[in-house]
Amino acid sequence: MLCAGIEGGKRKNMTDEQAQSAFGFHGNWKDFGRIALPNLLLTIVTLGVYRFWAITRERRYLWSQTRFIDEHLEWTGTGKELFFGFGLVLILFGIPYFVMQVVAQRLMLNGQEAAGAILTFAMLAIIFYLLGVARFRALRYRLGRTRWRGIRGGSDNPGFLYGLSYMWKTAAGILAMGLMVPWSMVSLWNQRWRAMSFGPLQFEAHADFSSLMKRYLLFYLSPFLILIVLFVIGAALFFGFNLSGEYDAGKGVEGWSAVISVLLLFYVLFFVVYGFIYLVYYAKYFRVVIGEMELGKLQFGFDASTKDWIKLGLGDIAVVVLTLGIGYVFLSYRHWKFFVIHMHAYGEVNVDDLTQSTTRQARHGEGLLDAFDVGAI
Repeated sequence: MLCAGIEGGKRKNMTDEQAQSAFGFHGNWKDFGRIALPNLLLTIVTLGVYRFWAITRERRYLWSQTRFIDEHLEWTGTGKELFFGFGLVLILFGIPYFVMQVVAQRLMLNGQEAAGAILTFAMLAIIFYLLGVARFRALRYRLGRTRWRGIRGGSDNPGFLYGLSYMWKTAAGILAMGLMVPWSMVSLWNQRWRAMSFGPLQFEAHADFSSLMKRYLLFYLSPFLILIVLFVIGAALFFGFNLSGEYDAGKGVEGWSAVISVLLLFYVLFFVVYGFIYLVYYAKYFRVVIGEMELGKLQFGFDASTKDWIKLGLGDIAVVVLTLGIGYVFLSYRHWKFFVIHMHAYGEVNVDDLTQSTTRQARHGEGLLDAFDVGAI
């Protein structure tokens, strides 16, 4: 019997040392750099082909430096799997998509706008559907190639029905004036993880979106508030008011330079403030969805605050800018470490009951994920 955090899954009365004992990360950026920098050079020399093997080398290091209770994780995926998975997607979906696009354009040029529009819509719907399948299958693949004490995860669910759920739930969240986006995000998270298992144990996810609504409404309304302030200041300067509120007739046109300056300033501030408010919501989202996950007698938690996310984002920017872009290769290290050090588990694991997963393993890596260039957690 192994304990993670505290016996019986009780989180109160838990010391910081106990909370941090379940997960641990023991890597360092210097060792990772000895892998990442040669990977970058080889990827450039091979015109991008080596990146599949580069991803594999990085994951083997990151997984091997990650401890869960008393054992380190192991990554068993290969670059060959990722390469063939990507190639398979290009053949099965890339070529047909290119052909459909050419046909749609031909139809429109021949005056058959309706048929061309329908075919274009069909292409977008297919991409939308495959994006959902990609997220599901990427998670399934990563669990299937992750081992702890020789046990792996996975799922027998191919993800095709999840792709349909992804379509209608995402569309429903957006079409409801965007107000149901938290519901769609949480619902899809729960559905995705409930289809997964590790060894003989099934994941459970019961997150509720209602606790996210206050922060989401702040995020939702902030663009309108920022634009109103921008409009008022810009209009005031244009019509001749200075920043002290005094009116100076005839200086409206001459104030164009001031107006443009204010617009540029607010354009930058808009994204900075809006990005900050999004992090306020995003930080709460991860705490909620991970905090309601279970695996057997284990419960999980994630304690990264908004401040932690901001520090991560600013650090990423600094690493990339100060290294003239080369530091981009360290972002995967930073993000993995961030998640591991903020992850917690509470409860018990009976290793005598753990048996190897009987789920089928995907053979072609994250082809769809690579094709759409999206991440999946």
